Amino acid sequence: MLPILAPRVDGTSNAVAVTTFSLLQQFDEKLCRSLGCINRPVSDFAAWKIISANLALENSPEALKTPANQSTLQVEIQNRLAINILWPYLEISLTDADESELKSIQFSPKEWLPANWQESHPDFLREGAPAGEIIHSDLPIALSQNTAGYRVRVFYPQSTTPSPHLTNGN
Repeated sequence: MLPILAPRVDGTSNAVAVTTFSLLQQFDEKLCRSLGCINRPVSDFAAWKIISANLALENSPEALKTPANQSTLQVEIQNRLAINILWPYLEISLTDADESELKSIQFSPKEWLPANWQESHPDFLREGAPAGEIIHSDLPIALSQNTAGYRVRVFYPQSTTPSPHLTNGN
């Protein structure tokens, strides 16, 4: 029930709702401890906001020697809810000038979360994304010569529901 009631922590929720939810969370934690239950993070598309996504070409001399254009996808993503949420997978769809998909690349949380963040949060897969957590990640990607744009989305592999959080880039 908490995921349904959880307000956003990105400044878009009423302050009274945030305070009330905080009290409800404290009560829930005490109740859960006394009953011996386990609070687990949940998967929730509504929690995720892709703040930015930028595909930058590499400008190194080595990048010119390879047939594929090396680039870096810079993504900033936030858990906007006031509860821990399971880490999503990221999918990058590369498109041509006609918006036809050329290639789809999927990254598990272990692949897209920065290594230093993972080291400082060893139980990140079990604990989920903390409330309000903002992550910036740089992902190396090889582009084909006719890549003209991209889309970034979050998804949970066991879900067949399409994510409402897409970012287009051209």
